[in-house]
Amino acid sequence: MESPVRGEFHLLPVILIIIILILVFAMVAKMISEHVTFVTTQYILTSAKFDNLKEDIKIVFLSDLHNRDYGENNAHIFEAIQEENPDLILVGGDMVVAKVQKGYEHALELMKQLPKICPVYACNGNHEQRMKEKPEVYGDFEPYREQIVKAGVHLLENEVDYIHLKGINIKISGLELPLSYYIKKNRKNITRRTIKSYVGMADERGYQILLTHYPQPYGMYKSWGADLVMAGHLHGGVVRIPGWRGVVSPQGEFFPKYSGELTKEGKNTIVVSRGLGNHTPPIRLFNKAEIVVLTLKKGTKV
Repeated sequence: MESPVRGEFHLLPVILIIIILILVFAMVAKMISEHVTFVTTQYILTSAKFDNLKEDIKIVFLSDLHNRDYGENNAHIFEAIQEENPDLILVGGDMVVAKVQKGYEHALELMKQLPKICPVYACNGNHEQRMKEKPEVYGDFEPYREQIVKAGVHLLENEVDYIHLKGINIKISGLELPLSYYIKKNRKNITRRTIKSYVGMADERGYQILLTHYPQPYGMYKSWGADLVMAGHLHGGVVRIPGWRGVVSPQGEFFPKYSGELTKEGKNTIVVSRGLGNHTPPIRLFNKAEIVVLTLKKGTKV
């Protein structure tokens, strides 16, 4: 007669295989879900420079749409932003995909609608930059640019603008970097002098926002004088470790320090969006696409 213990032993590999298959199925299902939906992520920020704030300022930050469509003309995103009733919308680049066959129609329809809500300021990312530098390969950027600017978007291509909002002065600097700063090999380093050469001096008296696509040189952005850096580019680190950080950037960098969160270091803050779309690789796990909502509040002096 066969021993019961031996019979149970033979069942163990089958049970393990079933458990593994269930886990794989659950992870694939979650990746599919995160690929087609987005969430709204809320942050609150205080600063000594907000002492004169008359009431809260709400900023919506979008990045890395990569020409995705959430509903007709991206109606789901537009409605989600409307519900927040923001005072300011900032856009951190890579709203398009730099491929002729991919185009920018979904990104264009969203960007044209946004100024109907509130003032919109945008910078370009590496995909827009590819189209600008190599239109014969990636498609012409100029028709997209003309239409969003005509619709009322303030596109800051190494330009700055000043706004007075609810009692405080804000300077928005839009940093645009050539492709040589994005390539994997022989990449140019960004220094304080580099930033100054593109967007001039930081505003030391008002509140200085640096709108950029590229978050990795945060140390240089702080040194330059940014109170708040808003960036994207890393897609949340593709796969995230819940409660910690992204695992790998689309460029192959493991555990990027700033990949999809708000990080406050002394008087300086960086907000990195996990983005709204996917490009390379088209994967998300524990890393939901997002609209970022940042509320500036009068509060603790830091």
